[in-house]
Amino acid sequence: MRRSPILLAWLAMLWVGAFPALADVVGGADPIVIQPGDDRYSMIDDPVIRQMLALDALAPFEDLAPLWKFRDAKLQKQLESALRRLGLADEVVRRRLAVALVDVSEPDKPRMAAVNGDTMIYAASLPKIAVMLAAFEKIAQGKMKYDKETRQLLQDMIRRSSNQATTELMHRVGKKYIARVLFSPRYRLYDLDRNGGLWVGKDYAKSGLYRRDPLHNLSHGATAIQVARFYYLLHTEQLVTPEHSRMMKDVMSGEHIDHKFVKGLRAKVPRFSLFRKSGSWRTYHSDSALIEHHGKSYIAVALSNHPNGSAWMGRIIVALDDIIAKR
Repeated sequence: MRRSPILLAWLAMLWVGAFPALADVVGGADPIVIQPGDDRYSMIDDPVIRQMLALDALAPFEDLAPLWKFRDAKLQKQLESALRRLGLADEVVRRRLAVALVDVSEPDKPRMAAVNGDTMIYAASLPKIAVMLAAFEKIAQGKMKYDKETRQLLQDMIRRSSNQATTELMHRVGKKYIARVLFSPRYRLYDLDRNGGLWVGKDYAKSGLYRRDPLHNLSHGATAIQVARFYYLLHTEQLVTPEHSRMMKDVMSGEHIDHKFVKGLRAKVPRFSLFRKSGSWRTYHSDSALIEHHGKSYIAVALSNHPNGSAWMGRIIVALDDIIAKR
């Protein structure tokens, strides 16, 4: 029986364990024809991303982090009550605050709650985690060396939030490649059907714009749930390979900048493990982490657009930690 070229291309991608975004464009298949009236594709000018989306529409790839399916009513009520007690309910209504909380103490049975979880907000340095992911995809393919210099750049980017190190890595990895990784059906960390997600479309410098995100025109953006999905994939060792997931956790480990989540947790919990990335620019403040202590593991993400947003982060993480600790 003759199989269609599209099916053969899809099977080939599964066989090599990579989508076109994560490797060279797969050849041998007929071109995918995107209909002009399909608005989902009209905003995408990269033919590789368009092909990936078309293939995924024909034969959807399994969602490796389907957190939306694990919404927990009790946890949702606890999250909303905690934010009301903190006096932040009005900020949620005004969409100036987005929060996601995922209990991953049992990784195969996550419990998720969120407010404004699919609202995309400018996230400053937080989306640097996307640059790290794309770098490790290239490292896994042998197209980039994981030598002392590269490791130092990655650590400077994540632990110290160095804009210079981030921009250097973005040039090495390629901004177009980063976008392809985020769009790839393997990760779907930027999803047109989920109001976007993680996005890095510009150097962390005054110049160097590649593309703003297609839906919201942001240069560096995120949604709380998509960031939580990144951490869930990290926790379950599904970013690149298990080995590379562990390498990424090493890069993200520690409490190197004592503010926001770290400052709040240190005042509450004597000892904890933290894998984290935060960001701030003008009135935009964000924090995100995979936190482990006393036999519990959870993911916390908070994105804000308010002058007091940085101070909110320390109060929010204490409230979220209380919710998980009392489970």
